[in-house]
Amino acid sequence: MGLFNVTHPAFFLLTGIPGLQSSQFWLAGPLCVMYAVALGGNTVILQAVRAEPSLHQPMYYFLSMLSFSDMAMSMATLPTVLRTFCLNARTIDFDACLIQMFLIHSFSMMESGILLAMSFDRYVAICDPLRYATVLTNEVIAGMGLAVTARSFITLFPLPFLIQRLPICRSNVLSHSYCLHPDMMKLACADITINIIYGLFVLISTFGMDLLFIFLSYVLILHSVMAIASREERLKALSTCVSHILAVLAFYVPMIGVSMVHRFGKNIPRYIHVLLSNIYLFVPPVLNPLIYSAKTKEIRRAIVHMFHHIKM
Repeated sequence: MGLFNVTHPAFFLLTGIPGLQSSQFWLAGPLCVMYAVALGGNTVILQAVRAEPSLHQPMYYFLSMLSFSDMAMSMATLPTVLRTFCLNARTIDFDACLIQMFLIHSFSMMESGILLAMSFDRYVAICDPLRYATVLTNEVIAGMGLAVTARSFITLFPLPFLIQRLPICRSNVLSHSYCLHPDMMKLACADITINIIYGLFVLISTFGMDLLFIFLSYVLILHSVMAIASREERLKALSTCVSHILAVLAFYVPMIGVSMVHRFGKNIPRYIHVLLSNIYLFVPPVLNPLIYSAKTKEIRRAIVHMFHHIKM
């Protein structure tokens, strides 16, 4: 990646939780449990959808995409986080840090796009159920999945090069146990206006628009549900959205919190920044399989059926 003749450190130093470095080893256990739940839970979801013919429906195909994105996010952060907390091995090569930064932001954007696709699925299922099978065909679902993936990688492709062009000479110490764009660009001893503008553009044009359209889809869903005469049928329709709403909250609430703290929380203790960033990366991959397993009886039934066959 040596495309720019500027000064870069050979490696970065990763930070765990400021002020708790001596106790970080004890956090390794809970982190390992979270990673195990994230990787194991999402693997089970993927296998259940693959093996159970009754789950070969648009809603569960989108859930499979979400599980894949969560697994990829966990695997992108797993090596450096566990090395930092378990072994106190804090170094990461400059190029490796760029790759990790790109993957973290890309899979995060992919998850946002999948959540938007899932809200469209719920909108069609509730507001136009007679056309559900003709609108959300396998070809349309595959096309939406490819579009979400392409958007993530194409939009963020310039990101490593925007960091590569900056001379990094203030320090080589990052604030987290993984690499993020806002953290890296603050170490530059040069004008970072382009990086800031690009970051805001990406945030508003992708995550912001996704959240807006998710909100609008639920406004339309509520309008349609309120027109149903039977209270029981209204509750039944809304119950199909509960898992998705919880997944949206689990993803966007920590993300908005991290963005607000990065931009307006200069006087907030550093460990709060780190804590929110870790929640943002670790909580959605852990919660999503638990949410869908607990709230979706079809998923629960498929998982039980799958494990029953394994025991036999």
